[in-house]
Amino acid sequence: MGVRTKTVKRSAIQIIEKYYARLNLDFDSNKRVCDEVAIIPSKRMRNKIAGYITHLMKRIQRGPVRGISLKLQEEERERRLDFVPDVSAINVDTIELDNDTRDLLAHLEITLPGIRAVQVIMRSHSHGVPIHHACVCLSTSSCHVAVLLGRRS
Repeated sequence: MGVRTKTVKRSAIQIIEKYYARLNLDFDSNKRVCDEVAIIPSKRMRNKIAGYITHLMKRIQRGPVRGISLKLQEEERERRLDFVPDVSAINVDTIELDNDTRDLLAHLEITLPGIRAVQVIMRSHSHGVPIHHACVCLSTSSCHVAVLLGRRS
């Protein structure tokens, strides 16, 4: 296994950022592009740069690569951030709660439509002591409530 020097990595990143449209996943064609667009002192250095370019191009195909700023990557990221779903996953008709949590909400005087009581699932840890778990995250216009209830039987 060889070591890629800083020179090889920097050169490959610069070539990818400037000539991304001309590069692909083939080492031989990337080697020819390196010959055309850059002045590289030796054949061995050119091959190392072309090999690293091919490696980075394969990584870019899978997703964004740290350290490489491509206009295509930035546009794709912005497009994903601007996406708004038609139906919110948070908006539900009924909320399933256990009796303790329902009592807690009644004590806090929070009234929500569509609350339904369900049976609590019991789990036990490795030492065999069963624990009741219930987790509630609710948001209303007046307050935010996040509660984790755990009690040993």
